[in-house]
Amino acid sequence: MKKSSQKKKALIITADQFEDMEVMYPLFRLNEAGWKVDLAAPKVEEINGEFGYGTLMPTIAIDKVDPDNYDLLVIPGGSPDGAPTTIRNNSKAKEIAHSFFAKNKPVASVCHGPWTLADAGVIKGRRLTSYWHDGVPESVKKAGGIWEDKEVVVDGNLVTSRWPADLPAFMREVMKMVSK
Repeated sequence: MKKSSQKKKALIITADQFEDMEVMYPLFRLNEAGWKVDLAAPKVEEINGEFGYGTLMPTIAIDKVDPDNYDLLVIPGGSPDGAPTTIRNNSKAKEIAHSFFAKNKPVASVCHGPWTLADAGVIKGRRLTSYWHDGVPESVKKAGGIWEDKEVVVDGNLVTSRWPADLPAFMREVMKMVSK
C-alpha cells in the first residue's frame, strides 16, 4: 500500500459577503474527508456570509497564494454585489485559475463563481453551469464556454453547479474527481 506523506490541500477563494452555504458546505465536506483547506480572501481579516451563518477568518491573502501548493481550487459564489465581483476583479485570483487549468488540476465553482473563470479566459470550449441570472450565463458564453442548465456539470477537471440547492450533487462530483 502506498503511503501519502502529505495531506491533500484545497484552496477556497472568496471575499466578504460570500454565499454562506457555498463556502461552508465545501469547507466542511473537505475537512471531513481529511483535506487541509485554506480560505483565501483579499486580506486576512474577518469576512461575513451574506446570510449571517457565520464569520470566517481567511488563512491566507489571495496575493500570497502559490497555486502549486494546492490540489483543488474552489470558487464559490454569492450575490453579484458581494464576493463574486470582488474575486472576478482580482487579477491574482484569475492567475490562480489559469495555473490550475494549465496543470489540469481540479477546479470546482458554483453560482456566480464561474464569472471569475470566464474573466480569466479559461473556459473556452468547456461545458459548465452557473447561476442562471445576473448575466453569468452570458459571461460564460461570451468567454467561449458552453453553458448548460443542470444541477452539476463535469467537464474534465472542472465541476460546476448553479446554486446552494445543488451543493449535494456538486460536492458528490468534486469528491469523486479528487479521489481518482
